[in-house]
Amino acid sequence: PQTTTLGKTTLLNHLLTGDHGMRFAIIENEFGDVGIDEKIINQNMKEKIDEELIEVMNGCICCTVRGDLVETLKKMAKRVQNFDGVIIETTGLADPAPVAQTFFVDEDIARLYSLDCITAVCDAKTLVERLDDEKPEGVENEAVEQIAFADKILLNKIDLVPEEEALAAIEARIKVINSDAPIIRCTNSVVDWKELIGVGAFDIDRVIAFEPEFLTDLDAEHMHDERVSSVSVKFEGELLITGLEMWIDDLMRSKGADLFRYKGVMAVRGEPTKYIFQGVGMLFSGEQSQFQWGADEARECRFVFIGRNLNKKELIDGIMACKVPDVLRFKVG
Repeated sequence: PQTTTLGKTTLLNHLLTGDHGMRFAIIENEFGDVGIDEKIINQNMKEKIDEELIEVMNGCICCTVRGDLVETLKKMAKRVQNFDGVIIETTGLADPAPVAQTFFVDEDIARLYSLDCITAVCDAKTLVERLDDEKPEGVENEAVEQIAFADKILLNKIDLVPEEEALAAIEARIKVINSDAPIIRCTNSVVDWKELIGVGAFDIDRVIAFEPEFLTDLDAEHMHDERVSSVSVKFEGELLITGLEMWIDDLMRSKGADLFRYKGVMAVRGEPTKYIFQGVGMLFSGEQSQFQWGADEARECRFVFIGRNLNKKELIDGIMACKVPDVLRFKVG
């Protein structure tokens, strides 16, 4: 399955912990040049993943690294007896059409794999805002494209939209774009794996009905909004949580409308587990997770911000100001 938008890695962890007894190879795609999600895959579930967690990094899987996807799928096919399926987790900025095309237009891939289900994970709190986002001429709204191509749609974080009338309005908005895909309401991406794995939900006839050139217009370029970019930070060391939360709070108030997604994994002094923070717009959460730092794993901090008109220097300086100093400022005693 392919998943999109907030809650993807949480969903992935739920799928890996299902009572299905299956093992998977994972392809990760992140818009920024620093990987976050592979740091928070449930370490206790690695036996259900193929021996190598494969990540396609630093680029859009639907254009700049699409060739890498083909090569990765071909490479994994040599070990096909070792896993039951491949799960592709794409960036929320990916156009699903070229990814789906890969399974039909490349003869080797078409022979080796079948596309089971495209799943869109939608944030109930921010979805309408993303659908209404005005794009420059010629630039597609990725949220609309992802919903249109989805075989299953998870309306996630419904706890943040407690009014039934509001949820019904969001679902009606989704149905205008895709009237065929079932909508599954959920919180924390908790969904029965039987709803998403081995369901044979992808219907190429449905896709061709709304996008007739799906199998013929293979060279069409996916135009990204040039105002949208990512800023990534990675360093060995630890962070001051209080300082980070105060800085994020200020950032949300001043830049929240332009922050589409921000997330990070960090080391906190004296804590054996990884601190995870994530946010969308003006919604932010951060906490110590259940994921332990490995005995041979470098204690480090990784951050990615995705948004519109980002000030790279300002964001990097803000993060680095929260780093625990390498030496004490004052002498002891």
